[in-house]
Amino acid sequence: MTLLILRRGGGRNWSEALARAAPDLAFRVWPDTGPVAAIDSALVWNPPPGELKRLPNLKVIISMGAGVDHLLGDPALPPEVPIVRLVDPTLAEPMAESALLAVLRFHRQAFEYARLQAERRWEALPMTRTRDLTVGVLGLGAIGGDVAAKFLHLGFPVRGWSRTRRSLSGIQCFAGSEELLPFLAGCRVLVCVLPLTAETRDLLNARTLGALPRGAYFVNIARGALVVEEDLLALLDSGHLAGAALDVFHAEPLPETSRFWSLPNVVVTPHIAAITDAEACVHQVVDAVRRVRSGSPLFNLVERARGY
Repeated sequence: MTLLILRRGGGRNWSEALARAAPDLAFRVWPDTGPVAAIDSALVWNPPPGELKRLPNLKVIISMGAGVDHLLGDPALPPEVPIVRLVDPTLAEPMAESALLAVLRFHRQAFEYARLQAERRWEALPMTRTRDLTVGVLGLGAIGGDVAAKFLHLGFPVRGWSRTRRSLSGIQCFAGSEELLPFLAGCRVLVCVLPLTAETRDLLNARTLGALPRGAYFVNIARGALVVEEDLLALLDSGHLAGAALDVFHAEPLPETSRFWSLPNVVVTPHIAAITDAEACVHQVVDAVRRVRSGSPLFNLVERARGY
């Protein structure tokens, strides 16, 4: 029985972590699958469509990240094989840091000072006040809740929205579709950390992003398909949105022809807000493989119908 590490671009960090954590565990690194009939488990990220269907004895699919949209978009994904998602205890910290960096860049007028520097102008702009900048966090799961708490700690007024009702100390919480627009209307900055599901795909569009107050700033460190990119570009062009920090896109890598590259009020990063730490999560992989082989219950199972 063999574990397949399937990650386009290589899986060296995972193979090294597995060799240290479980030297008795046989594994291969795609595309070197060896005899496919021997593969009973797969640790994957963004596999080519149809690739997992080629494994006739596959018993468990382990997603390298918290999100599983990279799997559920494959129409040939074996429907009977359980999917386990990794819960990275180190993931919340870099996600929060990425959100803080993006918002503080906007709050402390980094774009304006970069322009003044390019013009060689020594000019102090009016100070902005933290208490006047309401940060809205879209998605209040483990990561979103941590992001919201860190902004609150810095003194920003914070509000949050989730699919179901949450209660977080010091944070004004909204829930459900009927409260989405009122939530957005009070956000000077919107930070998106939602999972991508059938319900959230294209959730951020002309209607919802347009509900933000004029001059608002948008940060997306979640998934690109949450956003209708043409609508976002139109709101940036009109000045309704003052700018955006975007770590994720519909097409990745972001095509050279994308307008996002050239907009002076948009920061583009290559999906690096947080990267799953192999060392921190390798024992979850080993546990899932051993559990499926012994017939024991699996942890962190994905509900395919919900998308996470």
